[in-house]
Order: sequence, then structure tokens, then C-alpha cells
Amino acid sequence: MSGLPDRSTGLHSDVVILGAGAAGLSLADRLARAGTATVTVVEPPDGPSRPPERTWCFWDTEADDVEPAVEASWSRLRIHAPDGGSTTVDPHPLSYRMVRSEPFERLVHARLAASRVRVLRATAGTVNAVRGGAEVRCSAPGTGTLTLRARLVFDSRPLRTLPPARTTLLQHFSGWFVRTASRRFDPAVADLMDFRVPQPGHGLAFGYVLPLAPDRALVEYTEFSRAPLTPAAYAAALSHYSRKILGLGAFTVDATEHGVIPMTDARFPRRIGPGVFRIGTAGGATRPSTGYTFAAVRRQTRAIADGLRDGHTVVPAPHGRRALAMDAVLLRALDTGRIDGPAYFTRLFRTTPAERLLRFLDGGTSVREEWGIGLRGPVLPMLRTVAELPFLPRRARPAATAPTAPTDPEKNADDAAARP
Repeated sequence: MSGLPDRSTGLHSDVVILGAGAAGLSLADRLARAGTATVTVVEPPDGPSRPPERTWCFWDTEADDVEPAVEASWSRLRIHAPDGGSTTVDPHPLSYRMVRSEPFERLVHARLAASRVRVLRATAGTVNAVRGGAEVRCSAPGTGTLTLRARLVFDSRPLRTLPPARTTLLQHFSGWFVRTASRRFDPAVADLMDFRVPQPGHGLAFGYVLPLAPDRALVEYTEFSRAPLTPAAYAAALSHYSRKILGLGAFTVDATEHGVIPMTDARFPRRIGPGVFRIGTAGGATRPSTGYTFAAVRRQTRAIADGLRDGHTVVPAPHGRRALAMDAVLLRALDTGRIDGPAYFTRLFRTTPAERLLRFLDGGTSVREEWGIGLRGPVLPMLRTVAELPFLPRRARPAATAPTAPTDPEKNADDAAARP
């Protein structure tokens, strides 16, 4: 079902989901397949409020629920050190998978259309507690306002202000979907981190290559730092990486993508009112040390749906306390420059079994495994950081937004110098 119903009918559901990105649609999909609750999804109408197409990546042993939306997968991952040396690993039984948002949305919407889930194209406003649950005020151009009532509301909309944190870095990136004139890529190997790019004065930078065919790939330039770049700087960095480092030769750009992901040790509250919960990035699903979100969203929404099926409201923390504590140390160590980011990540991939390292990055390792991984890193700088963290104040900051890209992805790319 779609569209806005007549306001006089009143709209009651067991569950209202605000936002239709990875988290909102994943939860709606799981609840639709469970069939144990009536669900209303509120997603923005067409226009500037709808986000552009995005790419989500994750690693797992299977992806049965989203497999039709998986555009590509890789059984081997490669890291390039700043000196040019490379390390290729096989994380079997895990595979690295890429999902594009538009195929994912089409897949889920097709399932929802065959279920009891109602999808409303509207702008969600305030959420207020009422007896027996909560109500949401919505509006749509030319239609006016509508009040939705539900026992439970799950809000996945982006936050305007991040919760107070001791350390906040941004993972900001710009990417080109390129098509080369000749075969330049190995479709079996994804370049997860290529540190051959010039490093910024603060933080770290790397290239990222996801081959889709021998002549097609997503090529990205990524930084972990305190502020995004200008569109011209991203274009210059991507041009330098594509032409000088990868040596792609002649190529065309079929599409672009840009993003800013907060990497923060802030505490994201999941329950924000009686019967009202935050999920997805707004609920802390983004892993602070890596920026990955999709796998945590899948785990969290599965737990919520399983709990509702069994008669319980369960919104688990997306990441464990131990993982978040380690992330806080790493973020502070990177932000202060106490550790060399490229050297640290390169050493991790060279010295740790790949499957164990990916489980570690996803919060799935034991204490013993984590001690072993930790001892392979810069122990003294990390211990110094552990000692100072309890005394650092937490400060709030606005949530970052994605940079605006030039209309022509090559604009200024040849004239601007690559960043030092």
C-alpha cells in the first residue's frame, strides 16, 4: 500500500518506522516476513529530502535475505602499504559484499507490497508520547498533516547533532564508478585500503577499489579526519589516484558517490521516550573505528523482529561495550597522531589471520583473540591513550553532511594538485 490515507479514518499500527534507508527498510522487511505486527513505514517523498543512491558493504558467510540486491562480492581483499608493498588475504568463510541502495529498496518494496505493511510517502515531524504508545505528526505537499499512532516507533532518521563525545573524526569520501578502455581490474580482489595516496597532515587517507568487471570498478578516495574537503579537492585526489597510482589510462565516469560518516565515541541512546527507539546510525549502528554500518543494522533489526515475534520489545546495542571501548582508544590515538594510521592498519592485515581480523572489526572476537591482536600494535601509545580517556570532556557537535560534488566529476581534477 502507498500514499496518504484520508485523515478522518485515523491510522493506527502496532509499529511505525520513520525513515526508509538501510535500517528502516531492513526492520520493515523482517517484520513483514514475520507477519506478527501491523506496520507503517514513513519515507520521504520524491525530492531533495530523499538521499542519493548509496553503496553499503559488509562481510558475512551468507546474505540470503539481501542476496538479490548484492551487486558484487569478493573472496580476497588487498591492502597496499605506503611503500607500495601489498598484502592479499582470503577471509574464508567470509566474503566481502556490496549492496547498492536502489536495488535494495526495490527488493524490499516488492516484499512489502505483498504484505500487511503500509508505506507512506510523507515527511515525518514530531514524535510525542501518548497513552499506550506514541504518535507521529507527518506532512506531505498538497495533503496537509496526518497523525499516526502506534504502540512502538522506531526512528532511523539522521541526527542533526551528534551526542557529546571525547573524540569525533569523520570518514569522508568521494567515489567514481569508472569504465576503462582496457582490462584494468581483477574482479576477484577488492582493494580495501590503498595507502599509496598522499597522506594529509592530520588523520589518514586511502584509496578503495571495488572491481565490478575487468573494465569497471568503484574507485574511491577516503579520509579519516576532522573535516570534509571541497569538491575540487576530492576531484583532484581521485584524479591523482586513478591516473598516477592505479594507472587506469583512458576511462569514463558513469556515476559518482559522496558521503560523510561520523566516527565517534559518543553514546547513542536507543530509547528516547516511552515506546520510541532509535535504530541504524541514529542509534549507534555505525562502528566507530571503521564506519561500517550495514552488518550491525542487519543484526539489530533481526533481534528486534525476533523479540516482537516472542512478545518482547528488544532493541539491543549494535556493538558490545568491549568493542566500543577499544574503538574509543583507537580514535583518540589516531586523532592525537600518537599512532601512524597507515602503518597500524597495514600491520594488522599482515600479522592477523584475515577471518579473525574481520570478526574483530565486526565485534565478534573473544577477549583472548583481542589481546593477541592488541599486542601486535603500538602498545605504549595505546596504553597512554587508555590512561587519559577517563579525564577527557565530552562535547557535542553538529552532524556532518555529505559534500556537494561538481556536476562534472572531472571538473578541476586536472588543474588542481593532489593534496600533500
